[in-house]
Amino acid sequence: MRQTKASQWIVTAWVIAVLAPTVFAQSTMLDGLAERRDFQTKRVSSFDRTGGNADRLVIEPNEIAVLAEIEGAGIIKHIWFTINHSDPLYRRHLILRMYWDGESNPSVESPVGDFFGQGWGEEYNYASLPLAAAPAAGKALNCYFPMPFGKGAKITIENQSEKRCNAFYYFIDYEAHRKISADQFRFHAWWNCEITEPWKGDENEWNSLRGNADENPTDEHNYLILDAEGEGHYVGVNYYVNGPTPMWYGEGDDMWLIDGEKWPGSLHGTGTEDYFNSSWCPKEIYIHPYFGYPRVNNTIGWLGRTHCYRFHIQDPIVFKKKIRGSIEHGHANCLTLELATVAYWYQKEPHKMFSPLPDPEKRNPMPEIGAVEIHRWRDAWREKMDGGVLWGNEKE
Repeated sequence: MRQTKASQWIVTAWVIAVLAPTVFAQSTMLDGLAERRDFQTKRVSSFDRTGGNADRLVIEPNEIAVLAEIEGAGIIKHIWFTINHSDPLYRRHLILRMYWDGESNPSVESPVGDFFGQGWGEEYNYASLPLAAAPAAGKALNCYFPMPFGKGAKITIENQSEKRCNAFYYFIDYEAHRKISADQFRFHAWWNCEITEPWKGDENEWNSLRGNADENPTDEHNYLILDAEGEGHYVGVNYYVNGPTPMWYGEGDDMWLIDGEKWPGSLHGTGTEDYFNSSWCPKEIYIHPYFGYPRVNNTIGWLGRTHCYRFHIQDPIVFKKKIRGSIEHGHANCLTLELATVAYWYQKEPHKMFSPLPDPEKRNPMPEIGAVEIHRWRDAWREKMDGGVLWGNEKE
């Protein structure tokens, strides 16, 4: 089939946006490839212990499956999952947890889809340096964050769906070491979600462009990305935003208060798209090893779902005692938005306990929004908050 000029431009843009920075990153990593390694390479996987080809786990409703329980010291270097589940929202209903060095409270707790870079229970391709959802159609979930442990590691999946997980395939590739340096912090990830409300009741983003916007000299009413205690460094976020109006969501500033700082703190942004390394209200697919937009909406304005990511690979945000990271939902928190995030960071244990995950029904995403649904979205949200059945997610 002959390519159109538009399709040729798309391919060219993809090569520039994806291959060029990726080749640069890979060439940098190749420099040390010949160096001697002093560890054992090991793997835990779902292979069929009988020698057959049933290389999978079956996970019943409400069952917690232990994927790996590793003794001693080491570093997990790669995780791969692929899943067959009859629940269309299994990416929100399967909960990934990770525990280091015998701890009883997980250092990682997130719905599996959101953790790997797929929001709203959807499946779509996604690529970054530490995380990827690969073909076919984003069904292969990959993580390359290094995860050190000194006395053991445990990884589990809980099936909080009412339906069986028919097949859960996985690799967990790791290095076994004699010991791990005390300078190696532990990997953490935390999922949060909220349907925000306008702080002062004036849901009109365009006020900020006319120069008469409200002021917001605090982070009190912001959406919370991260609230951690201890010593460590924050390394990135997947940010999933669903807008029930065509209004631009991206005037919200990111704010980071480190080690007890008062507002405005050492790190204060100028807008949501600015934090995600883009500009001028983007609505296009863009993939970079450190930042991008793997999922955007095709509706009026910014109505609907957008997925942004930003990884601080070259510029981690360091904290010695604690960190609070947040972002406005519209300038001065003037918008209703459905927001979900997964924050990723490293820190010295012990960590601050995470707030309990909402029940599965409360984690179900709001319906995708179009010109008709926009009139029903808020009624559906109120139903959901009141404990009713959310339209679009009715049980069979």
